[in-house]
Amino acid sequence: MMAIVVGLVFYILPAPSQMTNGHLGLLMLAMIVVAIMLGFPTAFTLMGLGTLFAWLAYRSQNPETAVAQTLDLMALRAYWVMSNDVLISVPLFVFMGYLVERSNLIERLFKGLHLATASIPGSLAVATIVTCAIFSTASGIIGAVVTVMGLLAFPAMLKAGYGIRLAAGSVTAGGTLGILIPPSVLLILYGATAGVSVVQLYAGAFFPGIMLAGLYVVYVILCAKFNPNSAPPLSEEDQRVGLPQFAQTIAKTWSKNVLLGMARAVKGKRNKDVPMLTLLFNLFVALLPATATALLMGSLYLVATAPEEAVPEGVQVMGIAAISAETQVEFGLEEPEGSEKSEAQETEAGQTEEKTADEKPVPPGERKPIPTWWWITLSVFSAILAVIYVVLTFVRLEIFKMLLTSFFPLALIILGVLGTIVVGLATPAEAAAMGAFGGLVLAAAYRQLSWSVLKEAVFLCAKTSAMVCWLFVGSGIFAAAFALLGGQEIVDSWVKSMDLSPLQFMILAQVIIFLLGWPLEWTEIIVIFMPIFIPLLSHFDINPLFFGLLVALNLQTAFLSPPVAMAAFYLKGVAPPHVTLNQIFLGMMPYMVIQVTAIFLLYMFPQIGLWLPSLVYSN
Repeated sequence: MMAIVVGLVFYILPAPSQMTNGHLGLLMLAMIVVAIMLGFPTAFTLMGLGTLFAWLAYRSQNPETAVAQTLDLMALRAYWVMSNDVLISVPLFVFMGYLVERSNLIERLFKGLHLATASIPGSLAVATIVTCAIFSTASGIIGAVVTVMGLLAFPAMLKAGYGIRLAAGSVTAGGTLGILIPPSVLLILYGATAGVSVVQLYAGAFFPGIMLAGLYVVYVILCAKFNPNSAPPLSEEDQRVGLPQFAQTIAKTWSKNVLLGMARAVKGKRNKDVPMLTLLFNLFVALLPATATALLMGSLYLVATAPEEAVPEGVQVMGIAAISAETQVEFGLEEPEGSEKSEAQETEAGQTEEKTADEKPVPPGERKPIPTWWWITLSVFSAILAVIYVVLTFVRLEIFKMLLTSFFPLALIILGVLGTIVVGLATPAEAAAMGAFGGLVLAAAYRQLSWSVLKEAVFLCAKTSAMVCWLFVGSGIFAAAFALLGGQEIVDSWVKSMDLSPLQFMILAQVIIFLLGWPLEWTEIIVIFMPIFIPLLSHFDINPLFFGLLVALNLQTAFLSPPVAMAAFYLKGVAPPHVTLNQIFLGMMPYMVIQVTAIFLLYMFPQIGLWLPSLVYSN
């Protein structure tokens, strides 16, 4: 790869006597790729090359002030990183992820999920991917997810007879979902680089992340269905769930159904062998889905039927409603009388008048009538609850309790962090601070918070944050030097001279990013090459938000494509000795094909990523 890069540089660049500053910029770009592939630290290599070539650029203009201008540039770019509000959320999200990792919830979550999915082909691999997706949402640290699941799920799959390739691919591909699923550090860095709202990036990445995880699950199920030897079904011993004594008593005496059995056991002296408090507590746990549904539908009812606010007497109405009809006609706010309307406008106006005539006006202060969609939603949830309680046995109740003690605390953190960001109640930095506090509370609640755990989490958080910030300082100096030398202008003019359509440019950009993911990590691609692509988006009329979602989906390959493929090295570090690195690489290849398929689906149906941001931020 290095030989190819060097060869291309000498082929493209002219003779030294004919080289311009723009050619120096291209040389700098090639040198940074070669230096990184040789193993030099990315951040300091960016700073070193950026400083050297910035000095060359300033020296070509005025040799006497070149050193002072270069030092000023370094200080200004470092200050720009220090004053960037978007980057505040990085250390907080990282700190939250390390605390969640050390709360030891993942083992319970994985066990509950693989028991809940026992009837699905390839249930252990499916549970691994789902657990990785949930863990990624609460953590966002790829190395931590792959390592934990490599210690937890990978040996369990090998013990159950799963093929090494399928097991390795499930762990590595599922562990890298944190690149795309919020709170993704990649999206924060892209937002800071491209000037795109991180809040909208988080909202846009939610459904593509679910889609990608769903495609992984479908692939695993198909593999287990058509090749049972790669993912044999769980044995009865592995599927067995131990029941407490009260559940065994009620199931034998009254009914295996939870509601029927406990309702009969509560009556009179029938519960003499079962403590009443135990019965009531488990009945409360069993009714939690119904309680949550009732609270949700009650909240939707209050929102849907909220009364119109009455305007007190003596208060002046503001806005367009307060403007007289003559003034509206004068300024073009209303169609003047006698003006011609199109047939479509007349039809729409007639439908509006009919609808208004059919609907009775609601006096201010009184609740609106219940809308039809509320009744439809209530019917759907009621049908789902009916099915749940018909099939709810004591075995399923125990599995539900496992998930409740593992998934519910994580769900609270996820809802508190992502929910407040998406609906606009908090900025990413504020939500990250609440998530970090939630991680502390979670670790303390599960008795995992100690001085050593806190010290380790703080140290790892500081280490990761320092790496990100130095990367941004280095990329800022590098990008400034590249612009000073005119390298960006050469790239822009070269791309525009190709007379590409927006589709062709999008394909070209994504292919380049895909190929760059083989030798480089995603951080290097974001900070080095995104500043080159982003100025071209306006020329091709491409939405930077949509481009960022495609890039995030594409950069999943940076962790799954050799020779860098950090996910493979994370798994190899905790895998049994007989598992080779080549087997892990081969296991990751089908998931790279799935990622390319997901990119195609997102491009063909952009509303997968743009619908939620447009819904939440339509105003």
